Amino acid sequence: MISAQQPPLPNKSQRVMDCQTEEEETCEEQYDSENCTCSSKHASPTAQSNPDSPVTLKLLQNCVPRVSHYFDKEHYMYAGHQIVIQESIEHFGAVVWPGALALSQYLESNQEQFNLKDKKVLEIGAGTGLVSIVACILGAYVTATDLPEVLENLSYNVSRNTQNTNMHKPEVRKLVWGESLNEDFPLSTYHYDFVLATDVVYHHTALDPLLGTMVHFCKPGTVLLWANKFRFSTDYEFLEKFCKIFNTTILAEFPESSVKLLKATVREN
Repeated sequence: MISAQQPPLPNKSQRVMDCQTEEEETCEEQYDSENCTCSSKHASPTAQSNPDSPVTLKLLQNCVPRVSHYFDKEHYMYAGHQIVIQESIEHFGAVVWPGALALSQYLESNQEQFNLKDKKVLEIGAGTGLVSIVACILGAYVTATDLPEVLENLSYNVSRNTQNTNMHKPEVRKLVWGESLNEDFPLSTYHYDFVLATDVVYHHTALDPLLGTMVHFCKPGTVLLWANKFRFSTDYEFLEKFCKIFNTTILAEFPESSVKLLKATVREN
């Protein structure tokens, strides 16, 4: 969601490897709960060899040399496809953030673990649409959602990168977290195999509606994949609430970018 307290826009070098701020370092604490463990910033060799521990990864340089002279277009390569993303400095949701790169990379590299072919996928807070485009390339039926002011750029990117292909035609829809969920996405009609979210948690006032939106869409059989750069104490407070609601596993950590990738499923009574 958009607020005046958004983090600063990343510059070009920060897209792949963000420098950590002093405040981030103070928030890089160990967090433990019954069902969710955020390990320390640098996993030990023992932890990395444990199959139950998160994998420590680096964001790869998936940007490709530009063929565009426009400053607002970035070129990426995922799953053998070149993806051209138009960004905008007018909206925070129209910028590629580290979590989107992390989840795109993970989906590309772990297709056996998370097979998206012919699956119904919803992305909340889709922003530029990079993750939705990657999911579409991997064979999913994708619905990309975001705020009304982001939809024009989101629709442009999704359409540009998926037209004239054999992919399932993606859908772009408005979704304001916590608003009109039962009316716009009734559970009797809409069920998703995967819900994707990247960098949706930061210093804003819509964290409770965001959590409610996640709960609405995550039903038995749904897998939620959430990648986020953890910056503030409020990020960890949200994570604590998140872990109390969902069965949660940290799949991977990207320490140089302070990104964690989590898998969550609904707790069944």
